[in-house]
Amino acid sequence: MTTANKITILRVFLIPIMILFIYLNNLGTINMFGLYVMNVNQFIFTILFIVASLTDFLDGYIARKYNQVTTFGKFVDPIADKVLVITVMLYLMQLDPTRVALWGIMIVIVREFMVTGIRLLAVDKGSVIAASPFGKIKTATTMVALVFLLFTYSININESAFVFYLGNILWYLTVLFTLLSGLDYLFKNRQIVFESI
Repeated sequence: MTTANKITILRVFLIPIMILFIYLNNLGTINMFGLYVMNVNQFIFTILFIVASLTDFLDGYIARKYNQVTTFGKFVDPIADKVLVITVMLYLMQLDPTRVALWGIMIVIVREFMVTGIRLLAVDKGSVIAASPFGKIKTATTMVALVFLLFTYSININESAFVFYLGNILWYLTVLFTLLSGLDYLFKNRQIVFESI
């Protein structure tokens, strides 16, 4: 097994460990920079998410640099990425559904299904899907927003309106760029999708 695939598998195993910390009894609290108190379970969940996110960049880099691109990696890597991100979004929704709402998560999920479907159609037609310019922005915004929200979710508007609203803005930017990248994929590949209508 290649090093890149081992790192991908590590990311897969980190996801259930993250979920485990959601259901464990409260392990206590941490005073974050003297600003607010954070649940230890949530802190560990956040650190594991950051580690898992970094493995995503690492396995891709190693696979390309050392020619370790495999069919297994192409299959498992995107699934692990999507499950990781959706797990965090659902956790944030569980903490406060008025901030990370179901409708926003559904946009993310529908976009992922749609892009996967378009790629399958393209492969069947022997076409290559060009990367969306919004795709990288979407990925970067998503990671920044989720880490920021995980670290600051317990802050309420009365404690720091700036931090509270910044978290909301980052979340809505994530949803916006997710929507834009999905529409961009659909528009660029409309001939493949709608050819048999």
